[in-house]
Amino acid sequence: MKIITRTVAINNLKKYIGKNLRDLALKFKITTYETGKQNKGWKGLILERLAGLENNISKAPNGLSWELKSVSFHEVKGKLTPKETMAITMINPRELKETEFFDSHCWNKLKAIIFCAVKWNGKNSNDGQLIKVASLDFSEDDDLIKEIKADYDFIRAKLIKKGFGALTGKDGKWIQARTKGTGGINPRTGDRRPITRAFYARKELVKKIFELAK
Repeated sequence: MKIITRTVAINNLKKYIGKNLRDLALKFKITTYETGKQNKGWKGLILERLAGLENNISKAPNGLSWELKSVSFHEVKGKLTPKETMAITMINPRELKETEFFDSHCWNKLKAIIFCAVKWNGKNSNDGQLIKVASLDFSEDDDLIKEIKADYDFIRAKLIKKGFGALTGKDGKWIQARTKGTGGINPRTGDRRPITRAFYARKELVKKIFELAK
């Protein structure tokens, strides 16, 4: 089996910049709207194939792991802008308390992601172009990484001092600790569902990563 490293995957994906993902999905026989309902994961599936992976393989073997993230961009005043924030990883309160940034799951995920900017052409649109491919390839003393670390350290310190419930999406310049999941009251039991949070990359960070990409 051919090993697809992160570098190989990025180079493979860059060959398809500007291409319509809908046309490529048809070529690879990946369902988009053929059943009358949208296959919400079709863009992720086609990006995996373009990167060189088979549909049943989500990462390279032998520890050479990486992850694809599709990020929607839309036009705002004539400029392509991230449409939304991007989930990085769920927050485990105990792990966050005990783990420094460069040993954290958050950092390990961020540095492993291959970011794929896809043009958003409206709700339920059955097409989309691959605009750009990027990755967070910086040293630990890079200014952007230092600022992301500062966000993590602030959120971590707040958790230690004030508890998990004190975390809010307002904290952090580049990353934030937002609620994730259904939340609210379970209608079957009447009990409140547990609050879960995840680290998210703000739209500004997503935009910055693509701006710095070669």
